Amino acid sequence: MKKILLLLLSFCCTAAWAQKLAPADRIKTEKGDLTVQPVTHGTVVLQWNNKTIWVDPYGGAALFSGLAQPDLILVTDIHPDHLDLKTLEALPTAQATVVAPQAVVDKLPAALKSKAVVLKNGDKTRQLDIDITAVPMYNLPQAPDAMHPKGRGNGYVLRVGNKNVYLSGDTEDIPEMRSLKNIDVAFVCMNLPYTMDIEQAASAVLDFKPRIVYPYHYRGQGGLSDVNAFKAKVDAGKKAIEVRLRQWYPTAQ
Repeated sequence: MKKILLLLLSFCCTAAWAQKLAPADRIKTEKGDLTVQPVTHGTVVLQWNNKTIWVDPYGGAALFSGLAQPDLILVTDIHPDHLDLKTLEALPTAQATVVAPQAVVDKLPAALKSKAVVLKNGDKTRQLDIDITAVPMYNLPQAPDAMHPKGRGNGYVLRVGNKNVYLSGDTEDIPEMRSLKNIDVAFVCMNLPYTMDIEQAASAVLDFKPRIVYPYHYRGQGGLSDVNAFKAKVDAGKKAIEVRLRQWYPTAQ
């Protein structure tokens, strides 16, 4: 009886976690919808063409309850809110390929390392009929002792059907971000002191003009960044950019 009660409690807790995730969005592509599931912080699950991509899985296995198992995992950097080994080892990742920079692959457990595809900034790969380009992510001014030195981590641009999806990773408003072209969907970080503030983020977004932008990764040392103020700054630029504010921090966390 005790075991049954414990199992029921575990199931209820898991279900409660799952219910606190934001509803998924759907974005039309020429080959079916791209589903965008916010999970937490810099973690998002994308589904397209019957395949599932986990980006920077973090925050504990319970957050992923009810989500499809990954076919592909993208990891941007070595910091524990991106490369969360405890979460990875607790999740069903046996069928997934990992795409990551060398610094991340060096830290992966053997089972994932053996299936990893290493990309450095500027490299490309094709996985699941998706073209993936690794792009720079780093702090300004550049310095070897920066929290995110240039070349260690990757942002990514994915070509999903006829849509270009940009995942910023941990970065400031670097020239490589500002010069992006034809981005349909962008996930842009904004948390001090690790990345950039909302003014930098809004300025960069107004430069590269994604059609849709999701502020994500917006918890910093001072709490959550003011994403409503970010939206107001982008809207004031009148560049026909849709800012989508979603819940990236489940209340049970």
